[in-house]
Amino acid sequence: MMKKEYPLLDSIRCLEDYKRIPEDRLGQLADELRAKMIETVAENGGHLASSLGAVEIVMALHRVFNSPEDRLVFDVGHQAYAHKLLTGRGAEFSTLRKKDGIAGFPRRGESVHDAFDVGHASTSISAALGYARAKHIAGEKGTAVAVIGDGALTGGLALEAMNDAGQAKVPLIVVLNDNDMSIAPNVGAMRKQLTDMRTSSSYVHFKRAVARALDTGSFGRWLTRHMEGVKVRIKNFLLPNLLFEQLGFTYIGPVDGHDRAELERVLRRARDLNGAVLIHVITKKGKGYRFAEENPEKFHGVSPFIEESGKLKSKGGPSDSGVFGETLCALAESDPKVVAVTAAMPSGTGLRNFQKCYPERCFDVGIAEEHALTMAAGMAAGGLKPVVALYSSFLQRGFDELYHDICLQDLPVVIGVDRAGLVGNDGTTHQGILDVAMLLMMPNILLFSPATVCELREMLKLALSCGHPVAVRYPRGCLPDRKSSVPVTLGKWEVLKPIAKVTVLATGSMVEVAEKALEGPEFENTGLVNARFIRPYDTEMLKELSHTATSVITVEDGVCAFGDLVAGRLDGVHVVRLAVPSDRAIAHATVREQRVECGLSEEDIRRAVREAQ
Repeated sequence: MMKKEYPLLDSIRCLEDYKRIPEDRLGQLADELRAKMIETVAENGGHLASSLGAVEIVMALHRVFNSPEDRLVFDVGHQAYAHKLLTGRGAEFSTLRKKDGIAGFPRRGESVHDAFDVGHASTSISAALGYARAKHIAGEKGTAVAVIGDGALTGGLALEAMNDAGQAKVPLIVVLNDNDMSIAPNVGAMRKQLTDMRTSSSYVHFKRAVARALDTGSFGRWLTRHMEGVKVRIKNFLLPNLLFEQLGFTYIGPVDGHDRAELERVLRRARDLNGAVLIHVITKKGKGYRFAEENPEKFHGVSPFIEESGKLKSKGGPSDSGVFGETLCALAESDPKVVAVTAAMPSGTGLRNFQKCYPERCFDVGIAEEHALTMAAGMAAGGLKPVVALYSSFLQRGFDELYHDICLQDLPVVIGVDRAGLVGNDGTTHQGILDVAMLLMMPNILLFSPATVCELREMLKLALSCGHPVAVRYPRGCLPDRKSSVPVTLGKWEVLKPIAKVTVLATGSMVEVAEKALEGPEFENTGLVNARFIRPYDTEMLKELSHTATSVITVEDGVCAFGDLVAGRLDGVHVVRLAVPSDRAIAHATVREQRVECGLSEEDIRRAVREAQ
């Protein structure tokens, strides 16, 4: 295949280079930006569809505003690849999401033009408002701009920020990138609000016609100035969904998000208003790449693929998310009380098929993890058996709801903790390394940690029968598909190698790593236990360890929590705790590379065993 050329893009070494490109060549640059993204993500994986849809938005923002004096805050950051390329990172873009390369999300440490570290949804308006207030207090010039998707706008944090920003009296522009998608198609009342606004061209045409008719002669101009009350009533009649203006924002739109010149004109107008402005921009997710346009959900976050066909380079086996969803479907077939809850991620959490089979029992609440958990608590109190599927890193957002609404009441809510442990290329904001430590702080909740696909299936069945809150945690990708030697019984661990003076206790995805580490004659007399239940733990096996072992090595794929639990119950036994460091963030890399960085590789386990012997 011929090497692609990017003459305009390659000429951009800094933001000023971009601003010097002639107007009549910006269409070519937009094409080059999209081609570069597609080529790179096909090789590295990444978040493609969102960034393809936001190219003209980013181009217009950087033509109108002067970063870093003006602060551009992206929500989540899925749409920020063009921003990285236009701010001088084109030469490094091939390292996207690779170890020591540029991150898949904006990072303040990477560029002065990255205003805020992001990765989770609905944060941009709050952060941008903070910047605006900081500038106001310091007496500095500049505008704060938040770029947020319609999916992220369903998050409570975004609505809280808008409620505050509307009365803040500081210059803040919110660019609402509306493509009717977050990761999955959007749901809820906010979606209807935005749909109604998209179809409100009648109001726009009517307003322009009235303005033209009145703008003749002194009387007409006087009437225009004094008819604001009439204008508001007309607007309320023709455009009934005025949430944004009722919150204190000047609403502009809808605007074609792929018409860069029009975007620039509207952005300048918004900047000159010097207050809280929301620009409603309509875009097509995946624009410029047919396969992403046709299947934006698949290309939201995608593994490496063949650019010419859009097919993934490696399909692999069934994912843990898929196994979870498939098992839940089977359980729901025999129990009508089983319901599923997801926060805008039916595909990512494996619930898409459940949604198709049981549409009346599957609830996608949008990007609203807190609401998902408390609603599930209400369902459980009402006699249902709710199963909430969330990524580990997103479960953090519902800490209080989990503690206050579920655990204190001992309500039987099952939580599928997806993407538990190290997650690889998504990096710092998506590492699922806090869930065990977080959950062990809470009363009543049980914590299951399967090491195989078989255990995952059995534990989900068990969780629905416990009558207590239960979290079942499983990693990104696919656990080994092997039969367990010991039936899955609540609170009982599995001995993989007989308990010895030096014994390794591993949990979850680290069991497979420990098994490989302890192969060979050197480790023939080293014990290995699959600690499949973290709460309740196996009290009988801990007693046996306290009598037999002189050293125990715990291995977990999160910050130290399981290891501390074991150490607190083994008096007189030396406990070595291998865990993810809690004093630093773990950057993007492959999971294997992250394990090496965290001291959780096979060689690290072998080293710990040798030192303990």
